[in-house]
Amino acid sequence: MSCAAKKEIANASERTFLGLDLSTQTLKACILNENLKLLKEVHVNFDSELPEFRTTGGAIIDKADNRNVTVPTIMWVKALDMLMDKLMLEGVDFAKIAAVSGSAQQHGTVYWQKGAEETLKNLSSSDFLHQQLNSSFSVTSSPIWMDSSTTKQCKQLEEAVGGPEKLAEITGSRAYERFSGSQIAKIFQTKPEAYKNTERISLISSFLCSIFLGKIAPIDISDGSGMNLLDIHTKKWNQTLLDTCGPNLAEKLGEPVPSYSDVGPISKYFKERYNFNSNCRVIAHTGDNPASLIGMRLYEGWIAVSLGTSDTAFLWLKEPKMVLDGHVLCNPLDENAYMALLCFKNGSLTRERIKNKCANGSWDIFDQLLNSTPRGNFGNMGLYYDIQEILPFLQGDYRFTKTQATCKFTSLEVEVRALIEGQFIAKRAYAEEFGVQVGQGTKILATGGASQNKGILQVLADVFNSPVYVFKDANSAMVGAGYQAKHGLVKSSMTYEDMISNLPQPELACEPYHDANEIYTPMVERYRSIVEDLIKK
Repeated sequence: MSCAAKKEIANASERTFLGLDLSTQTLKACILNENLKLLKEVHVNFDSELPEFRTTGGAIIDKADNRNVTVPTIMWVKALDMLMDKLMLEGVDFAKIAAVSGSAQQHGTVYWQKGAEETLKNLSSSDFLHQQLNSSFSVTSSPIWMDSSTTKQCKQLEEAVGGPEKLAEITGSRAYERFSGSQIAKIFQTKPEAYKNTERISLISSFLCSIFLGKIAPIDISDGSGMNLLDIHTKKWNQTLLDTCGPNLAEKLGEPVPSYSDVGPISKYFKERYNFNSNCRVIAHTGDNPASLIGMRLYEGWIAVSLGTSDTAFLWLKEPKMVLDGHVLCNPLDENAYMALLCFKNGSLTRERIKNKCANGSWDIFDQLLNSTPRGNFGNMGLYYDIQEILPFLQGDYRFTKTQATCKFTSLEVEVRALIEGQFIAKRAYAEEFGVQVGQGTKILATGGASQNKGILQVLADVFNSPVYVFKDANSAMVGAGYQAKHGLVKSSMTYEDMISNLPQPELACEPYHDANEIYTPMVERYRSIVEDLIKK
């Protein structure tokens, strides 16, 4: 680091950074100091604090067709008004904020009415945002990631480029109903006048960024790679896919930018209303999954496994690899790298069900049962999908002894271990499709509720034949946005690795037993064979 850079950082010891996360159910914000220590945190819950919008779990599900899931766009704007007031009540000195960045639920889209950018540029600091932006959206309710009504448009996207494999090769994913491209196509096909009157289309992340910027913000390449529209190799929109969705779509989307881009100064509205410093910079906002990669401080060689309502695995990739199961996104920290994302719907709720069934609702008894069975579970394996799973596309419970399928296991402890081993074997199987070689320098970073359970983590270590570390910070997307705010500001004088070098390191939770690979590698191969047979049926 240069002397000039050191001097600049020393003189900036009082500055802070604002990170936001617009998730499905809440809008959160944190203030980090120069050393990235959390100073303040506030949030607004949509259901309880904005009841006039009548959301459930932050969304509105169409009663006539539950595949249609939307959110009134203006609700998010009003939530931001409330959030800023809460930050004021916490005594935040906005004049010290050097940069702001944010994350948001991926795949949702916002449709700005013609003239909206002019409105953004001329907001009056004496009025709330939601009062002034109420008529700025040509589509007043934004489709979000929970929507699954675009099967027709997904087929059109795949057919336009020669099939799902080709689409995955170009964009990092085959067509998914929740992705933005098919959602935009549906708006054009079902609401042509609204599409015609749309000046710009934002992702939810770039929509949030636009408000702070005072003009329509660009879409970043990481969140943009979750649209089925961005060529992840060139980092540009694919024209064939744009034409499939709607006319003049390139103009409506604007040019994508790297995720750490400084996109401009904070808007006049925030300077006048909240006393933000004129030198405060707005850094591009990204999706919650890329922001979580940043917040978990994931490097090459690490796999992050989040054990929550849904289980998620993040992988840092040097090169993209075409797979039909899973997603490849552009890396938010390195334009020349990628990240893989694996989502498993049946996570903690399935673990809760088996705990209630086999352990009288007690995690202590569950742990005793898990720890009383040997690694490999005598060859027994279980696959449990309470709801339709993504990876693999199955639903129901499937149990197998060493030699055949079975309706039930001989003991409760076998059932418990079959569940946990089966969940992690699946994650390893799909991770290996991306080229991950477990046990060869790989480290696992575990987060989420189940990461507090040592017995479960030991199974994770054994299945992956890799040490498991725990990361105690919650809200990794929100904190990741705060990290990105500083990263975007200092990237010319400091590397990301240097920037986070003084933060507490993840703690080692457990290491695999010496015979783990010998036990679980054959079980992974058997899992693949079982799933292939089940899908054929």
